[in-house]
Amino acid sequence: MTKRRTAIAVIGASALLLACMAAAFALGGYRVNFTPSYAYGLWKIEPLDREIRVGDRLFVCPPAGDTSQLGLERGYLPRGLCPSGTGPLIKTVAALPGQSIVIDGQVIIDGEPLARSAVLDADAEGRAMPIHDGGVVTDGSLFLHSDFVGSYDSRYFGPIPAEGTLGLAREVLTYAP
Repeated sequence: MTKRRTAIAVIGASALLLACMAAAFALGGYRVNFTPSYAYGLWKIEPLDREIRVGDRLFVCPPAGDTSQLGLERGYLPRGLCPSGTGPLIKTVAALPGQSIVIDGQVIIDGEPLARSAVLDADAEGRAMPIHDGGVVTDGSLFLHSDFVGSYDSRYFGPIPAEGTLGLAREVLTYAP
């Protein structure tokens, strides 16, 4: 009986330690990225004490609605603590309010093609992708992008509210295959 109690105690202590570490990471602004849109591993949310700029890599919560629901149903987005029920995304700001977006096989911003922005008609499982219609980025919105060809970003769901921004995304301990 002693071995069994010891095993239960070790398992319980290990579970408690993992829960405490997860809480410390979450409260300290750390997140683990398991998606190929950016390097795998440990990232930190850093405060953003200035205006958002094109090129900023951000942690952002997508809004609740069709975009988040489709992302969750198809496994494009992880479950998490954002109001939409997803985890925060790591994305780069490609366009700001007032900039013009054209989707024509790739993303074109103010007449300039965005590098590595091919738009796919279907995902890896052959399911049709919703493709953003383009237009001018409205006030309070951000057009987000990832260089990863299979990324679920504004190519497909359009600009999202800037109010979902949690902060800048900084790599801490990552691995890019």
